[in-house]
Amino acid sequence: MPKIVDPVERRQAVADAVLRVAAREGLEHASLRNVADEAGLAIGSVRHYFAGSSELMLFAMQELARRIDARIHTRARDLLDPDPAPGTDRREQTVRLLAETLPLDAERREESALWLSFVTAARTRPELRPRAAELQAGLDALVRRVLAESERCGALLPGLDLDLETRRLSALLDGLTLQAVQHPHLVGPDDLRAVLRRHLDTLATA
Repeated sequence: MPKIVDPVERRQAVADAVLRVAAREGLEHASLRNVADEAGLAIGSVRHYFAGSSELMLFAMQELARRIDARIHTRARDLLDPDPAPGTDRREQTVRLLAETLPLDAERREESALWLSFVTAARTRPELRPRAAELQAGLDALVRRVLAESERCGALLPGLDLDLETRRLSALLDGLTLQAVQHPHLVGPDDLRAVLRRHLDTLATA
């Protein structure tokens, strides 16, 4: 009997191949031919599931975003729990949550490098721009919610402009990510955590 192929699994496997090629050789080398070779498929099989390179790139970008979102939201549930466990250190939970967006280890460094590649590509590839904008908006929304929760708990200095502080903190996370990806020998995990903690300290009440 012919093997039954699950289309969802096949599309997932192809997206994984895109990310592997992009991580190893750069996004510009993730052609249909190279991706098909990486996935161990005929190029016709890839074309069966994706109409072209644009659709394939968008799907791979969405898969990368899904992975990052899943990890961040696991942390977010702990911090944003309206009924936290006694003795919960909310400031440390805040650091851990926001640090999930930073390249603290090899896996997250690869994800961050891939994400920067997609965002850069979105400048000249219109089909990627809405997803890039959506993810940036999602990060901004998360940062603002974290700051609003800290304000609700009385942990922020009074009178702060949350919109401004959201932009400032979001820009800090972006900048740290870029530096750590480009210069990992200069900006390591301890540096990332230390800068993030120092920034949060400037916003906090004593």
